[in-house]
Amino acid sequence: MKNIYITLRISALMILTLLLIKSNAIAQEEVAQDSTVQEAPVERPVRPAFESGLLFDATTTTVSPSKTLEFILQHRFGYIDGANDFFGIWGASNIRVGLNYSITDKFTISAGTTKMKRLQDFQMKYKVLEQTRSNSIPVTVVVHEVIGFDARDASTWDQNEGSPEYKFSNRMSYFTELIVSRRFDDHLSLQVGGAFTHYNCVDSVYDHDRISLSFAGRYKFSPQGSFIVAGDFPLDITGIKDYKKDADINTIIYDKPNISVGVEISTSTHAFQIYLASAQGILPQEDIMWNNHDFFKGGFMIGFNLTRLWNF
Repeated sequence: MKNIYITLRISALMILTLLLIKSNAIAQEEVAQDSTVQEAPVERPVRPAFESGLLFDATTTTVSPSKTLEFILQHRFGYIDGANDFFGIWGASNIRVGLNYSITDKFTISAGTTKMKRLQDFQMKYKVLEQTRSNSIPVTVVVHEVIGFDARDASTWDQNEGSPEYKFSNRMSYFTELIVSRRFDDHLSLQVGGAFTHYNCVDSVYDHDRISLSFAGRYKFSPQGSFIVAGDFPLDITGIKDYKKDADINTIIYDKPNISVGVEISTSTHAFQIYLASAQGILPQEDIMWNNHDFFKGGFMIGFNLTRLWNF
């Protein structure tokens, strides 16, 4: 299964590279055309479906214009346990700080660091299609890749870094997603996605791979305010399982969906989101693989995101 996943990732990166090359070739061909030839009107894209490239812990199909730098701060308090922990504020929190940079109007790279597990991440997002105002292209399509690196001490895996058993690749995890969105009008935007998650090293009673589905929505109720909602749903697919769960083993089952609901306040350069969420991992592969809290049974926490844009 690991070899299959590596093949899939290499294929996805090759496709992404070919798309970039093709896009550049088409642009050069258009420039080389005789300027006296009358060109067809250029299709105008709709405004982005979402105000920010981030919604809770999920990426959206929004890609900032080229040479845009985006600062991201994501914070989640502990799980709410009434007044015992002051509604989670006194509990164990998780924080991620990251930077996104748009190389082109379609391609963004990102890097960040997360408190829990000392996770370092590198991300790429490429816009394959963009919804147009004439509806000749009815949706926006984006490919998103997240590579995670666990920077904790090697003893986390009960091994010594110098031993033959230890491998640097044990630290790596991957998340690949295809996202489709549509802006229906000035108020309503929706997106859906399908993703594949892989961890190189997990405990012997857990699986390395998981397929998931996701959705996200925004309803804009004022020029700057929106209701936002999202969900990630891990699928139980027998064909990709490495191990069977043993009823006699006291094992935590991590298979709960990650549900988030909240409010977003945005300007041309800022977005602020405050919400309730059921998963604390922040990186998408963490939320898909390791969430055992049920949102509808009180398993949620308070979180907020803050983004800031600079154009160069």
